Amino acid sequence: MSEIKVIVIEDHNLTRMGLRAALQTEPEIKIIGEASNATDGLQLLKTLKPDVATIDIGLPDMDGIELTRRYRQYQQETQDFTTNLLILTMQNSEEAVLAAFGAGADSYCMKDIESENLINAVKTTSTGSSWIDPAIADIVLQQVRRDDANSGISSKRVMIEGLEPEVERTIETFPLTQREKEVLELIVAGCDNAEIGKKLYLTVGTVKTHVRGILSKLCVADRTQAAVRALRAGLVH
Repeated sequence: MSEIKVIVIEDHNLTRMGLRAALQTEPEIKIIGEASNATDGLQLLKTLKPDVATIDIGLPDMDGIELTRRYRQYQQETQDFTTNLLILTMQNSEEAVLAAFGAGADSYCMKDIESENLINAVKTTSTGSSWIDPAIADIVLQQVRRDDANSGISSKRVMIEGLEPEVERTIETFPLTQREKEVLELIVAGCDNAEIGKKLYLTVGTVKTHVRGILSKLCVADRTQAAVRALRAGLVH
Protein backbone atom coordinates (compact mmCIF):
# COMPACT_ATOMS: atom_id res chain seq x y z
CA MET A 1 0.00 0.00 0.00
CA SER A 2 1.14 3.57 -0.65
CA GLU A 3 2.52 5.64 2.20
CA ILE A 4 0.33 8.34 3.77
CA LYS A 5 2.38 11.43 4.59
CA VAL A 6 1.05 13.39 7.58
CA ILE A 7 1.94 16.57 9.43
CA VAL A 8 0.63 17.32 12.92
CA ILE A 9 -0.23 20.92 13.85
CA GLU A 10 -0.83 21.03 17.62
CA ASP A 11 0.37 23.49 20.25
CA HIS A 12 0.32 21.18 23.30
CA ASN A 13 3.50 19.11 23.41
CA LEU A 14 2.00 16.10 25.18
CA THR A 15 -0.98 15.99 22.83
CA ARG A 16 1.29 16.30 19.81
CA MET A 17 3.47 13.46 21.12
CA GLY A 18 0.38 11.34 21.72
CA LEU A 19 -0.93 11.94 18.21
CA ARG A 20 2.44 11.08 16.72
CA ALA A 21 2.73 7.91 18.81
CA ALA A 22 -0.80 6.79 17.88
CA LEU A 23 -0.37 7.41 14.16
CA GLN A 24 3.06 5.82 13.97
CA THR A 25 1.62 2.48 15.08
CA GLU A 26 0.20 2.25 11.55
CA PRO A 27 2.93 1.23 9.06
CA GLU A 28 1.23 3.07 6.19
CA ILE A 29 1.39 6.42 7.98
CA LYS A 30 4.55 8.51 8.07
CA ILE A 31 4.81 11.72 10.11
CA ILE A 32 6.87 14.09 7.98
CA GLY A 33 6.49 17.28 10.02
CA GLU A 34 5.13 18.90 13.17
CA ALA A 35 4.25 22.45 14.15
CA SER A 36 3.16 24.04 17.42
CA ASN A 37 1.45 27.08 15.88
CA ALA A 38 -0.54 28.03 12.81
CA THR A 39 2.16 30.18 11.19
CA ASP A 40 4.69 27.36 11.16
CA GLY A 41 1.95 24.90 10.25
CA LEU A 42 0.92 26.89 7.21
CA GLN A 43 4.54 27.02 6.04
CA LEU A 44 4.88 23.25 6.47
CA LEU A 45 1.68 22.69 4.51
CA LYS A 46 3.03 24.75 1.62
CA THR A 47 6.51 23.22 1.56
CA LEU A 48 5.98 19.57 2.53
CA LYS A 49 2.63 19.01 0.77
CA PRO A 50 1.49 16.11 2.99
CA ASP A 51 -1.43 13.86 2.15
CA VAL A 52 -3.14 14.80 5.42
CA ALA A 53 -2.66 17.47 8.06
CA THR A 54 -4.20 17.14 11.51
CA ILE A 55 -5.00 20.63 12.78
CA ASP A 56 -5.80 21.67 16.35
CA ILE A 57 -8.68 24.10 16.40
CA GLY A 58 -7.19 26.09 19.33
CA LEU A 59 -3.79 27.21 18.04
CA PRO A 60 -2.19 30.23 19.77
CA ASP A 61 -1.54 32.61 16.87
CA MET A 62 -4.66 31.88 14.81
CA ASP A 63 -7.29 29.20 15.28
CA GLY A 64 -7.40 26.05 13.20
CA ILE A 65 -10.44 27.29 11.31
CA GLU A 66 -8.62 30.39 10.09
CA LEU A 67 -5.58 28.27 9.21
CA THR A 68 -7.84 25.96 7.22
CA ARG A 69 -9.40 28.91 5.41
CA ARG A 70 -6.02 30.43 4.50
CA TYR A 71 -4.61 27.15 3.26
CA ARG A 72 -7.69 26.44 1.15
CA GLN A 73 -7.26 29.88 -0.42
CA TYR A 74 -3.61 29.04 -1.13
CA GLN A 75 -4.66 25.75 -2.74
CA GLN A 76 -7.13 27.55 -4.96
CA GLU A 77 -4.46 30.01 -6.05
CA THR A 78 -1.87 27.32 -6.80
CA GLN A 79 -4.34 24.65 -7.99
CA ASP A 80 -2.49 22.17 -5.76
CA PHE A 81 -5.03 20.01 -3.95
CA THR A 82 -2.61 17.39 -2.62
CA THR A 83 -3.40 17.89 1.07
CA ASN A 84 -6.62 17.09 2.93
CA LEU A 85 -7.32 18.60 6.33
CA LEU A 86 -8.53 16.92 9.52
CA ILE A 87 -9.61 19.17 12.40
CA LEU A 88 -8.97 17.83 15.90
CA THR A 89 -10.65 19.54 18.83
CA MET A 90 -12.36 19.25 22.18
CA GLN A 91 -15.08 21.58 20.92
CA ASN A 92 -18.25 19.85 19.77
CA SER A 93 -20.39 22.97 19.50
CA GLU A 94 -22.51 23.33 16.39
CA GLU A 95 -20.95 26.73 15.68
CA ALA A 96 -17.39 25.34 15.71
CA VAL A 97 -18.29 22.35 13.55
CA LEU A 98 -20.11 24.39 10.92
CA ALA A 99 -17.33 26.97 10.88
CA ALA A 100 -14.73 24.25 10.28
CA PHE A 101 -16.61 22.74 7.35
CA GLY A 102 -17.38 26.20 6.03
CA ALA A 103 -13.65 26.93 6.02
CA GLY A 104 -12.98 23.78 4.02
CA ALA A 105 -12.12 21.06 6.54
CA ASP A 106 -12.40 17.53 5.16
CA SER A 107 -12.81 15.76 8.49
CA TYR A 108 -13.61 16.67 12.08
CA CYS A 109 -12.72 14.54 15.11
CA MET A 110 -12.79 14.92 18.86
CA LYS A 111 -9.42 14.70 20.63
CA ASP A 112 -10.63 11.88 22.84
CA ILE A 113 -11.03 9.68 19.76
CA GLU A 114 -9.69 6.13 20.07
CA SER A 115 -6.33 5.53 18.37
CA GLU A 116 -7.85 3.02 15.96
CA ASN A 117 -10.51 5.50 14.90
CA LEU A 118 -7.91 8.25 14.53
CA ILE A 119 -5.94 6.05 12.15
CA ASN A 120 -9.12 5.28 10.22
CA ALA A 121 -9.91 9.00 10.10
CA VAL A 122 -6.50 9.82 8.65
CA LYS A 123 -6.72 7.01 6.11
CA THR A 124 -10.21 8.05 5.03
CA THR A 125 -9.23 11.72 4.83
CA SER A 126 -6.19 10.85 2.71
CA THR A 127 -8.48 9.41 0.02
CA GLY A 128 -10.39 12.69 -0.33
CA SER A 129 -13.35 11.49 1.70
CA SER A 130 -14.52 12.89 5.03
CA TRP A 131 -14.47 11.19 8.40
CA ILE A 132 -16.85 12.74 10.87
CA ASP A 133 -16.80 11.85 14.55
CA PRO A 134 -20.14 10.26 15.47
CA ALA A 135 -20.78 12.96 18.09
CA ILE A 136 -20.08 15.60 15.46
CA ALA A 137 -22.32 13.92 12.93
CA ASP A 138 -25.17 14.07 15.41
CA ILE A 139 -24.58 17.78 15.95
CA VAL A 140 -24.15 18.73 12.30
CA LEU A 141 -26.99 16.65 10.97
CA GLN A 142 -29.13 16.77 14.12
CA GLN A 143 -29.82 13.08 13.95
CA VAL A 144 -31.05 13.10 10.36
CA ARG A 145 -33.58 10.32 9.80
CA ARG A 146 -32.48 8.52 6.66
CA ASP A 147 -35.09 7.02 4.36
CA ASP A 148 -32.75 4.41 2.99
CA ALA A 149 -32.00 1.77 5.62
CA ASN A 150 -29.35 0.32 3.30
CA SER A 151 -27.41 3.53 2.88
CA GLY A 152 -24.21 1.79 3.94
CA ILE A 153 -23.28 4.35 6.61
CA SER A 154 -22.10 2.73 9.82
CA SER A 155 -23.07 3.88 13.27
CA LYS A 156 -19.45 4.80 13.97
CA ARG A 157 -18.70 7.15 11.11
CA VAL A 158 -20.07 9.08 8.19
CA MET A 159 -18.08 9.05 4.97
CA ILE A 160 -18.57 11.28 1.96
CA GLU A 161 -16.49 11.94 -1.11
CA GLY A 162 -14.75 15.29 -1.18
CA LEU A 163 -16.17 18.17 -3.18
CA GLU A 164 -14.29 17.59 -6.41
CA PRO A 165 -14.19 19.97 -9.39
CA GLU A 166 -16.52 17.66 -11.34
CA VAL A 167 -19.11 17.89 -8.59
CA GLU A 168 -18.77 21.66 -8.44
CA ARG A 169 -19.37 21.85 -12.19
CA THR A 170 -22.43 19.62 -11.88
CA ILE A 171 -23.87 21.86 -9.17
CA GLU A 172 -23.17 24.94 -11.32
CA THR A 173 -24.70 23.32 -14.42
CA PHE A 174 -27.78 22.01 -12.61
CA PRO A 175 -28.32 24.45 -9.74
CA LEU A 176 -30.84 23.73 -7.03
CA THR A 177 -34.21 25.38 -7.39
CA GLN A 178 -35.42 27.69 -4.62
CA ARG A 179 -37.75 24.97 -3.36
CA GLU A 180 -34.96 22.40 -3.37
CA LYS A 181 -32.81 24.79 -1.34
CA GLU A 182 -35.62 25.13 1.19
CA VAL A 183 -35.95 21.34 1.42
CA LEU A 184 -32.16 20.98 1.75
CA GLU A 185 -32.08 23.50 4.61
CA LEU A 186 -34.62 21.38 6.48
CA ILE A 187 -32.70 18.16 5.73
CA VAL A 188 -29.62 19.71 7.32
CA ALA A 189 -31.79 20.78 10.26
CA GLY A 190 -32.68 17.13 10.81
CA CYS A 191 -36.27 17.11 9.55
CA ASP A 192 -37.80 14.01 8.03
CA ASN A 193 -40.06 14.11 4.97
CA ALA A 194 -43.25 14.50 6.97
CA GLU A 195 -41.82 17.42 8.94
CA ILE A 196 -40.53 19.06 5.75
CA GLY A 197 -43.94 18.68 4.15
CA LYS A 198 -45.64 20.26 7.14
CA LYS A 199 -43.26 23.22 7.25
CA LEU A 200 -43.40 23.88 3.50
CA TYR A 201 -47.07 22.91 2.99
CA LEU A 202 -46.16 20.07 0.63
CA THR A 203 -47.29 16.47 0.37
CA VAL A 204 -44.83 13.79 1.42
CA GLY A 205 -44.77 12.57 -2.18
CA THR A 206 -43.74 16.01 -3.41
CA VAL A 207 -41.05 16.21 -0.74
CA LYS A 208 -39.67 12.84 -1.86
CA THR A 209 -39.51 14.13 -5.43
CA HIS A 210 -37.53 17.17 -4.30
CA VAL A 211 -35.20 14.99 -2.21
CA ARG A 212 -34.49 12.76 -5.21
CA GLY A 213 -33.67 15.84 -7.28
CA ILE A 214 -31.34 17.15 -4.57
CA LEU A 215 -29.48 13.84 -4.29
CA SER A 216 -29.06 13.70 -8.05
CA LYS A 217 -27.78 17.28 -8.37
CA LEU A 218 -25.38 16.94 -5.43
CA CYS A 219 -24.10 13.58 -6.74
CA VAL A 220 -24.77 11.77 -3.45
CA ALA A 221 -26.60 8.61 -2.45
CA ASP A 222 -28.49 9.63 0.68
CA ARG A 223 -29.69 12.46 2.91
CA THR A 224 -26.69 12.40 5.25
CA GLN A 225 -24.25 12.83 2.40
CA ALA A 226 -26.43 15.58 0.95
CA ALA A 227 -26.39 17.46 4.25
CA VAL A 228 -22.61 17.24 4.64
CA ARG A 229 -21.97 18.16 1.02
CA ALA A 230 -24.34 21.12 1.30
CA LEU A 231 -22.42 22.41 4.31
CA ARG A 232 -19.04 21.94 2.65
CA ALA A 233 -20.20 23.59 -0.57
CA GLY A 234 -21.72 26.54 1.27
CA LEU A 235 -25.18 25.81 -0.10
CA VAL A 236 -26.68 26.24 3.37
CA HIS A 237 -25.50 28.14 6.44
